Amino acid sequence: MKRQIPLLIVIILGFIFVVHTFVPHKISQDFFDWYQDWIKAMSPFAVFLGIMSLLMVHGTKIIRKATNWQYSVVTLSALVFTAFAGFMWGTQEGTPYMWLFAHVQMPMSSTMFSLLAFYIASAAYKAFRARSAEATVLLLAAIVVMLGQVPLGAAITHWIPDSAQWILNVPNLAAKRGIALGVGLGMVATSLKILLGIERTYLGSD
Repeated sequence: MKRQIPLLIVIILGFIFVVHTFVPHKISQDFFDWYQDWIKAMSPFAVFLGIMSLLMVHGTKIIRKATNWQYSVVTLSALVFTAFAGFMWGTQEGTPYMWLFAHVQMPMSSTMFSLLAFYIASAAYKAFRARSAEATVLLLAAIVVMLGQVPLGAAITHWIPDSAQWILNVPNLAAKRGIALGVGLGMVATSLKILLGIERTYLGSD
């Protein structure tokens, strides 16, 4: 029953929301609004489960002295101190919580984005090496698009920004629509498998 009841809940609610999407009746809309209120009530329990999972995973690493367990100490310490600062002094401007956000969280986010730029440059170097006709076309298109985004391209000739815009609006957009269509079909197929009870990995391994 531990697996059958969650499976029935997912199937029944899934089909109810499918009906709500395609049959916008007042009854289905009222049920949807009622469900949204319950979601808001249940979300704190989801946060609690997430915190418990974090404590269990990193606590186990610390106890067992696993590889890089010191980072788990930092993670749990930051969790406890940030939560304490938020509950103790609030989240308004000028509080320790906002100081942590402005002087710790934001610099770390900026650092991650800075590192991402180097990874993108490395990936672009590997992808744009003209070792075939297709790679050569990709390299030329990338050069035109990059020059079209900076004033240097327009200073050379107005054809560069015009060509860059055409590449973005025609072949690039066509590829994006193809990818989006594939993603949409994959989402539909996965949703149907979940609604029909074929996909059950969210229940845990057998």
